[in-house]
Formats: sequence, structure tokens, C-alpha cells
Amino acid sequence: MQCAISGDVPVEPVVNAKSGLLYEKRLIEGFIHETGKCPVTGEPLTGDDLIPIKMGKIVKPRTVQTASIPGMLGMFQNEWDGLMLSNFALEQQLHTARQELSHALYQHDAACRVIARLKKERDEARALLAQSDRKIPMSATSTAAANTSAVANGKRAADDDDLAPPGKKLRQGISTDIITELTECNAALSQQRKRRQIPPTLASVEELGRYTQLSSHPLHKTNKPGVTSIDILHSKDIIATGGVDSTAVLFDRSSGQIRSTLSGHSKKVTSVKFVADGGTFLTGSADKTVRIWQESEDGNYDCRHILRDHTAEVQAVTVHATNNYFVTASLDNTWCFYDLSSGSCLAQVAADTDSSNPEGYTAAAFHPDGLILGTGTSGAIVKIWDVKSQANVAKFDGHVGPVTAISFSENGYFLATAAHDSVKLWDLRKLKNFRSLNLYDADTPTNSVVFDHSGSYLGVAGSDIRVFQVASVKADWNCVKTLPDLSGTGRATCVRFGPDAKYLAVGSMDRNLRIFGLPDEDAEAPQPES
Repeated sequence: MQCAISGDVPVEPVVNAKSGLLYEKRLIEGFIHETGKCPVTGEPLTGDDLIPIKMGKIVKPRTVQTASIPGMLGMFQNEWDGLMLSNFALEQQLHTARQELSHALYQHDAACRVIARLKKERDEARALLAQSDRKIPMSATSTAAANTSAVANGKRAADDDDLAPPGKKLRQGISTDIITELTECNAALSQQRKRRQIPPTLASVEELGRYTQLSSHPLHKTNKPGVTSIDILHSKDIIATGGVDSTAVLFDRSSGQIRSTLSGHSKKVTSVKFVADGGTFLTGSADKTVRIWQESEDGNYDCRHILRDHTAEVQAVTVHATNNYFVTASLDNTWCFYDLSSGSCLAQVAADTDSSNPEGYTAAAFHPDGLILGTGTSGAIVKIWDVKSQANVAKFDGHVGPVTAISFSENGYFLATAAHDSVKLWDLRKLKNFRSLNLYDADTPTNSVVFDHSGSYLGVAGSDIRVFQVASVKADWNCVKTLPDLSGTGRATCVRFGPDAKYLAVGSMDRNLRIFGLPDEDAEAPQPES
């Protein structure tokens, strides 16, 4: 007996009560489910019309394929193919399971890190609270309070006689001895620059072209994400970041560990700078203050001075080449020249602008030789100052929007500035703009621009990170590498070159510090002999 549909001997035979035809049960039920008719007669048919019948166990005869050697080989081939397909499917399932396990382990590790960081912040908050409770003084009488002199920056505050007519403190000015020190430093650095050569260990253009993300480090708080400033201590390979969370973090790149977290500012940290060998550290903040931090014996940093000379956000801090002085620039339309050891403000220079439309300072940087200071304003103007006389000796215009960054090249005569519209390159010998790099659309500002320490490369940060090879005034400045902003915010805020441009440190509007460089296998590969 054979199935009327397949022509094979049925395993579960059923009979159509209406037509008497024999079917394989699974085949006829599937056909009835789809059409509701008999496949042979076309009459309406339901499952109730099928009568199961019993029959003895049937031994299926050998198929034609198994009756010959070629047929058996073909059958074996089909079985092998099926086995390989099944094995491939199992491997795919194993790979998927491994990926899911890796993702779960990563989430678990991230959760452990968050828990550890929250515990650390809780302990720090408890310690600060306990410290403040111990330092709260007893209430003094009104008479004693009137006779007590206020203290600022570790010194006695100015009396009424020490104030200038507008109400600002009189500054002692930059003395002749300091000017002599600055001039001697300038002469020594100028002589060194004439003998300056590109270090053989500098990363090549080919190596920069292979840079990729090496690591990402969540240094700042999740509730206030954003890295606003980066500085690198090349001698110890320590990276400092300033964050929107009002903290500065010192990160040891070689060990991958946070070395210290500096808390004290009440608003975002806008600028961070190392001094000399890193024993002293500077932070500027939107809370109108600048803090001088000193490294202690246990490796942590203690706040030595709090400078309150500005009346608006401090936007930039830059250190002089002597490592004895530094300058701060603020939105209050002034820049201040400080003595680092005492924390005293020697000069506070206000720009000569229309008081009805003041232009605050948004960026500042010392020339490598130290006698020239560059500042950028919220009014899209770049100003060049003679530090000795505090006189504005040149102005560059042409930008659109606030100037976000300023960087002098180590060669001494190139200046790069960034603003909302573009990056502009200036020749300080002729005081003119010789090239503009229009990299982004009108809605994307350029947030950072910086030369590497050798003056061979220029880094730019905006919606991505780009590295240009420095050329002459007339030659093209070619982009040798474009790195994406992996933060997902579309806004890279700062970029700095590591020692010999061996890596790039990038901050964005998430809380992560990202390191870009050569993959390990490329970095360890032997360089071809020249």
C-alpha cells in the first residue's frame, strides 16, 4: 500500500472515509490545514473524515542509491555535508555565546568600577565633612570681627588705601629683576632653538597614519560628564584632565591607574597645567578662582594657594618657560601675571575696549621664548602682548565666534588659533594669516588646536580629531590622520600629543580620557634600518 500523495509506504496510514484513498497522516493533515480539500478528488475534507488504520512494522527496502558503490558514495557525501553544516551552525552559536558572555563580564566589571568609585567619593565626602567640622571656628564677637583682617591668597588683604580708584587692588608690577630673568630665559631658549633638531624618536607620518584607539578611561563623574582640558607631563607620562564635575584627575598612563583626584573647585575646571617636573600643578575654574597644588610626600596634591583676583570665569592658565611665573586669562576682560612661589599677582592687565561691549579672554598661551603672550577673546580677536611692558603689540582678526584655543609652534614663528569657524595659521614674522583650515560645518565649532613639542605636527579637535603635518608658509599642510570621536557626543573638546607624538590624549563631552596610538603589535615591531 502506498500513500496517494508521496507514493511511499506510509508510516502512519490513514484512509479517507469518503474516497477510500490511503495517505500518510502528516502529509494529508498538512494539506487539509492549508486547503481543506482532498488532494486527489478536490472534495471538501476535514480531519474527522480520516480513519487511522493499523498495519505491521514495515521494513523499508533499500533505495536505488544504496544498491551501488557510486550511490553509496553520494549518500555519504550528503551525510558529510549535513554534518559540516551542523558543525558550522554550532560554531556560530558558540561564537555568539562567547560574545554575550564577554559583554556580560564587561558590564559586571563596569558595575564594579562604578561601585568602587562611588565608595571612594563617599569616603572623600565623609572625610571632607569631618575635616570641615573640626575647622569650624567658634563665633567671634562683632568687635573682634571688625578688627580681624581678611586673608586672601595666603596674604593680608588690601586695606582701603591699597585700592586703586575703580576699586581694584594696586599691583606691585613686574619688577626689573623679573624682566631681566625673563629676558635671559628668552636669550637662552632662542639660542637653543637655532640648534634645535627633530628628535629621531619622533613618530613618523606613516606611524601616525596607523594610529587607533588604544584605551579609554572613565576618569570623571557620570552625573556631570565632560573633559574640558588636558595637559601631559612628558617626563613622567602623567596625563591631567579637568572636568565639568569640578575635579582635576592625574592619570598615570604607564600603569593605567588614577594617581590623584583634586577636589575643591565649585564649578567646572576649565584649564589644567603642570609646572616643571610636576611637583606643582595649576587649575583654573569657572568659579573665578585659580588653585596652586603642591605634591606631598605620599604622592597626593594639597592646595597651597587659592587665587581670587578675577571677577568672572577663568578660561585659561599658561606657564612661563622659567617655571617661576604663570598667567591666567578670564572672562572679566583681564589677564593676571603671577609669581608661582608666593601666589601673588604681580600685574593685572585689562584690555582697552568699549566698556559697553566688553570682550572677555577665552584662551591664552605663552610663546616658547616667554616674552610674548597670546590671548583670544570672546569677540573673535587674537591679541599679542609684550610681557615686559604688558602692551598689546598686535591684533589678529578674521575669526567668527569666540577664540577657543591658541598654540605657538616650537619653531617660534607659527601661531595656530581655533574658533567657532575654523583654524587659522599666522606668521608672526609678517603678522598675517597665511592659511585657514575650514574643517567642519557652520554648526560645529573647533574646540582645540595644539602643536606637538617638536613643532612637526598640528592636532585639531572638533567633531573628530585630525592631525596635520606642519609645512612651510607656501606648502600645503596635509592631514595625515583623522580619528573619530568615539564618545558619541560629536564633540571632542581637547587634544594633546604625548612624548615624541607617540600617542594622542583626547577628551570629549563624555567622562572618558581616550588614548590613540599604534597597536601593540605595530609599536613592538622593529623599525627598518635607514
